[in-house]
Amino acid sequence: MNKEESIAYLKEVTRSIEDYPKEGIVFRDLTTVFQDRKAMEIVTDLLTASIGENHLEISYDKLVAIEARGFVLAGAISGRVGGGIVMVRKEGKLPSKKLKVEYQLEYGSDALEIHEDAIIPGERVVVIDDLLATGGTAEAGCKLVESLGGIVEKILFLVELPELKGRERLAGYNIEAIYAFEGA
Repeated sequence: MNKEESIAYLKEVTRSIEDYPKEGIVFRDLTTVFQDRKAMEIVTDLLTASIGENHLEISYDKLVAIEARGFVLAGAISGRVGGGIVMVRKEGKLPSKKLKVEYQLEYGSDALEIHEDAIIPGERVVVIDDLLATGGTAEAGCKLVESLGGIVEKILFLVELPELKGRERLAGYNIEAIYAFEGA
């Protein structure tokens, strides 16, 4: 299966739910991708290729996974090419000393936290999340990494909703999404 066919398959498997979590939003439910063996193999292949087998494309020290679906994606990549995973979690979920940043979502606000010792100054990271919408979550994750002295080499998404202009918010970063849906 070539890349175009692979992306078509992923789009077909992705479930779209109208008016969730509130009216006017089309929620792209990736649980249907994660539970499909063939789709997860495709996802892992495409994500791994985007950073390069054995770090040949992007040099990084750690994968920074944003809760919760970013954990699934980072785990798949790490299982294929190795590397430690830093978990950026929603407020109140990390047990040790942490930093917090608040941010705006396309339908509300939230906060993310990272352990203070998760990133060593100068470490290069790839930030991974499932979906790029307004860019608020990824921007918050990058701020946390940078506040610890980390260097964001790339932000990697499975899906992008271009009409929500998340790329604009993340201008200056190396961004890649595997596939996009128009008309959120």
